[in-house]
Amino acid sequence: MISATFIFDKKQFDARFYQLDEEIAVFARQTPGYLGEESWENPSNGRICNVYYWQDMQGLQALMQHPRHLEAKASQAEWLQGYQVIISEVLRAYGDDNFAHPTAGFKASSSRA
Repeated sequence: MISATFIFDKKQFDARFYQLDEEIAVFARQTPGYLGEESWENPSNGRICNVYYWQDMQGLQALMQHPRHLEAKASQAEWLQGYQVIISEVLRAYGDDNFAHPTAGFKASSSRA
């Protein structure tokens, strides 16, 4: 399992941002291996964190090469004060199963977990 965490500080979002964001989200959800996503905003500083989950790198790579994603990436300075992207391999995920989560039922495929 792969997670992609996108952390950013925003400037002002405009209609073009929202349009691109929606198109990218729709495409991401349709890529093979997409498992889900979640988002947080820090109330004290407004920083936003979006985490996306895929079964493997192929789905994430498809999203990263999508023309609308490349367009948004090229224009990010219009909307963002700064950003950090973290691509991770999920080695282990567990919990009490009291709420739905993209990692629920994840079983590691290697002995590293």
